[in-house]
This record gives sequence, structure tokens and C-alpha cells, in this order.
Amino acid sequence: MDELAEKRRILISVNPKAGARDQASLARKLAKSLNYQGFQAEISSDIEWISETAAASWERGELRAVVAAGGDGTVGLIANRVPAQAPIAVLPLGTENLLSKYLGLTQDPERLAEIIATGKTLSLDAGEANGELFLLMAGCGFDAEVVRRLHGARTGHINHFSYAKPILDSMRSYEYPELRVYCDDATEPSVTAKWVFVVNVPRYAGGLQFVPDASSSDGLLDVCTFKQGSFVAGLWYLTGVFMGQHQNLNDCTTLQASRFRIETDGDVPYQLDGDPGGQLPLEVRVIPQRLRLWVASDWSEPNASEHQPPATGPPE
Repeated sequence: MDELAEKRRILISVNPKAGARDQASLARKLAKSLNYQGFQAEISSDIEWISETAAASWERGELRAVVAAGGDGTVGLIANRVPAQAPIAVLPLGTENLLSKYLGLTQDPERLAEIIATGKTLSLDAGEANGELFLLMAGCGFDAEVVRRLHGARTGHINHFSYAKPILDSMRSYEYPELRVYCDDATEPSVTAKWVFVVNVPRYAGGLQFVPDASSSDGLLDVCTFKQGSFVAGLWYLTGVFMGQHQNLNDCTTLQASRFRIETDGDVPYQLDGDPGGQLPLEVRVIPQRLRLWVASDWSEPNASEHQPPATGPPE
């Protein structure tokens, strides 16, 4: 019998700031569907309560899932606050929802209830940056400055248009300082660049893929860097990424490592999964198989199918 078959408690964590849809209504529909199937589903927007209750329920062997009802930042917050290997489910209610797209999940609460009841759990790697987990990617430099400005002025829900002013402001003032990347176990021990992207899951905002063949279960993180520092150069690199040709550019360097450090002179921000992370320097490492996520039994991901370990079987 599957180890989760007798676990009946499900905690639904709602982020009231994520996305623009009626999250509370969708969360209630999810809870209703789960309770109808015999589970004990509870909703809360108090992350401290979610964290403490998840830990206690996991210790007692009761916890089937913690549902992150929000965007990628909400999923990352949950991953940082619940016990390692506690199964996480995603009800995507954010702006980009990159992880849910990667896992083939939708905003249908009844479908997610079915997945939690009859699906599988999948183990994926996580990145750790200065002690904080990230699931998708980390960015250093211009994109992190945009994220910093956006969240500094945020008062509620955001959408794609919310990024316009932070991008324009960053274009006028960002100075593109040199970033130094030191890798412990890569073929190139150090790289200098003006743009640095760390990839765990090959998904980025706007459908961009800086490392299209990155695997989320190979025990490594992928790093993509660009050398020149200007907005015009950034547009050139962006065009290359859209066309899938950026790795052929002399200015682009990609490498893999399990642990590395990013340094610079002065104050330069970094972002984790689209949320502000802090200021460099940044110590990064991979934690293999750190995350456990609910997916549909027939889930498949073309970018990861060659690397994924078997998912655990459905509850009996």
C-alpha cells in the first residue's frame, strides 16, 4: 500500500496577494471536493499556522498534502516552511505559474482534488540560495532590479502590465556591474558576466528558456551568463533566447555545478522564483530530490522525461 494512502489531512495555504482571480472561492471549491472524498481539508492564509500545523501533522503521520494556492512565490514559501519531503500540491493562482505549467497543472480545483486523491508524488531537486530554497530559478542583476522595484511598490495583485514601469525605471538607472561566478565542480571554475541566470526548472517568465535542456532531477544547477552590460545588448540576448540561438553567441556561457558563489562590488540584487531575494554575494547549492510534488498519474514533461526518477504509485 502506498505510504500516503491513509494520510487524510490537507492544508490549503492561500496567498491573498497572488494573481487577480477569486482565490478564496477556488480554495473553497477545492476544500469542498476534497472533503467530499473523505479528506480533512482546511484553509488558511496564516503561514505560521500552516507551517506549525504541517510539521505537527507530518510528525503524526496524518499529512497528505499542503496546497499552495497562489503563484510561484507561494509555492516557494510553502517549500521553505513545511517539513522536507512533505507532499506539496499547487493550485496556480499567480501571474506566471511557471511551476504548475511545468507539471501540467491547471486552475481547476476539482481536477486538483482528483490528483491529490489518485495521482502520484514526484521528487525534484531544489536550489538553495543563502539558505533559502528556490524551485525554478535565480536571477542576478537587471531582472532582479526590476523585481525589486516591482515588489517595493506593490500594494495588491500584479499582472504582466505591472512590470512596465519597473522595467522603464531600471532601463534608465541600472549600471550593469560586473558579476563574478565561482564554481566548485564545473569545467570552468570562474566566469565574469553582466547577466547571470541560475536554472533548476527550465522555465522563466514570458516562456523564455535560458537552458532548455536543464533537468530538475540531475543533482545539478545550470548557469547561463551574458557578458555585455547594456539594455541594447540585453535586447540582443533576449532575441537570441526567443529564437533558441543564444547559446551559440560568443557572449553567452553556460555551465553546470552543484555549488557556486556569485559576487560583485557594490549593491546588486538577486531574485528567487520572481520574488526579491536580497543583495549579493550569493552562495548557491543544489539539494537533490528535496521537493515532493503531487502530479497527475499520466503526467509527462518533454523537457524532463529523460531524467525524471519514477514517481511513487497512486494511493490504494
